[in-house]
Order: sequence, then structure tokens, then C-alpha cells
Amino acid sequence: MNDISLHIMDIVQNSISAGATYISISVEKNGDLLSVTIADNGKGMTAAQVGKLSDPFFTTRTTRKVGMGIPLLKMSAEQSGGTLHIESEPGTGTIVRADFGYSHIDRPPLGDIANAFMLIASSNPRLHLALSVSSDGEEYGFDTDDAREILGENCLTDFSIVREIENMIRENVKSLGIY
Repeated sequence: MNDISLHIMDIVQNSISAGATYISISVEKNGDLLSVTIADNGKGMTAAQVGKLSDPFFTTRTTRKVGMGIPLLKMSAEQSGGTLHIESEPGTGTIVRADFGYSHIDRPPLGDIANAFMLIASSNPRLHLALSVSSDGEEYGFDTDDAREILGENCLTDFSIVREIENMIRENVKSLGIY
């Protein structure tokens, strides 16, 4: 995958497939470390399943026999001097955390996190989705439940509102200087 936002979209799709109703995405730059954490309240996995996630020929999907998302994310993190850590508990949910060396030459770019977030939100308008982005102590957050409360239940299906929210997120993330 060309950028981190595409990895995020892939992992979030796994969360949605696992029945998650709440997904939190956190992007944090602290010094020379860029951390991406995706947490959900989906069906979770056993320790044995988590142990097999790095194997591209392990998948719980019945539509295909390979699962490349986690192995590619792990490879991207490790190529930049980082790590991948996954915690999961059946019936509770899953937390995926990828750390990247921020200044490492092999770190993929963050990509368009605002577009990725709003694509997920507008494709799943009833999903509670939260985004938190921080850089060296400064923070920005956006929550789809708050947007629905302020802008109305159908705000995530109205194209003009979705574009305005996307632009707002993009500008706030850019102001943190991690693009």
C-alpha cells in the first residue's frame, strides 16, 4: 500500500466485517515516532488467531484464501524501524497499533487521512467513528456521533456536508504538521 491512510482503511474494513459499531483511529507523532492505533468493539479474536495474522495465507474470510492487510502493515512498520502490536479478546474487540520511524526514509507517507476517514464515515453512516490526531502535544479530534448531534442524523450521507467536514479535518491535521 502506498500510504498509511490506505492501511487504516483496510484495518477499519476488517473491524466493520467483525461487527464493530465503534471504531477509534488515533494518529500520534511524538518526537521521531509516528503511531497509528485502530481500536474497535468487534467480535475480537483468540490468541491463536492473533498469532496467525502475520501469515498472508491465514484469513477468516470465506470469499478468498489470503489476507494481506496485516502482513503489509507489519512490513511497512518494520521497514521504517517500527513495530506492529495487536491485542484482541473474543467478544470485546481488537486494538492494532503500528509504530513507524517518523524520519525514516522507508516510512510511507501518512496520505490523505481526512479523505480516508470521511470515506469510511460516509460509507457507514451509522457507525460511531472517532479520529484523534496529535503531534508533539497538540491535538485534534473528530467524532461522527458529535457531527450527527450538531448537523443532523443524515449529515454523513449529504455529499456537500461530507466534503466540508473532510476539508475541515484536512486543514486541522495539516496545522499539526504531520502530513
